[in-house]
Amino acid sequence: MSPIVREVTIGPCRLIQGDCMEVLPTLPKVDAVITDPPYGIGDRLTQGGKGQGCFGGMTQQASDWHIKPSSVVFEMLFAMSQNQMIWGGNFFALPPCDKPLCWDKIRPNQRNVSEWEYCWTSLCGRAEKFNYCANGGFVAREVREHPTQKPTPLIKWCLSFIQDAKTILDPFMGSGTTGVACIQTGRRFIGIEKEPKYFDIAVKRTQRAWDLKCSELPFEQVEPQKQTELFEEEVK
Repeated sequence: MSPIVREVTIGPCRLIQGDCMEVLPTLPKVDAVITDPPYGIGDRLTQGGKGQGCFGGMTQQASDWHIKPSSVVFEMLFAMSQNQMIWGGNFFALPPCDKPLCWDKIRPNQRNVSEWEYCWTSLCGRAEKFNYCANGGFVAREVREHPTQKPTPLIKWCLSFIQDAKTILDPFMGSGTTGVACIQTGRRFIGIEKEPKYFDIAVKRTQRAWDLKCSELPFEQVEPQKQTELFEEEVK
């Protein structure tokens, strides 16, 4: 029986619904992994003993949080990719990190939430910081649709450190931000998500990003099927 529950291809993106521990052994090697695994710390995210965690206006039942990934998952990621960037890497028993990354959320007045997040990387070099406001949610036109969703500019910043990486994998895809960033920077993407709700959101966001990308390309560079859709839209 296939470990893939559903699979959707959108432009250069392959989106897979399934358990990454079962799906990963079936995939080819990739250039890099950028991901934000579930922390398995639901108890830390509850407030007032009512089983609710607050994420910038969103709430999440503590029971909905996945169990923290086992070391086997990280071993697979190291084996199948040249480089890795793992957000929340401080929650996992990972090797020493030579080049950590930090997302400064610029939220000094919110004492009940973290002011920054840590990213473990396999890269070499100096530690670096990305300043991006997350006060009260996301800015610009980005809607927060997942409790730990990362802003697209943050993931594009991560991609800037691995310019030669052509295919990116996110085994904990969530709402699909890594895929959106890959489309915007001209990369191929493979995403895996277990939860149907977030898989559907990732499909929607990826399709929207791909449609926007196609609308900005010269007509001759657009896929034939998309050319027909654009032509029919123009006729209307």
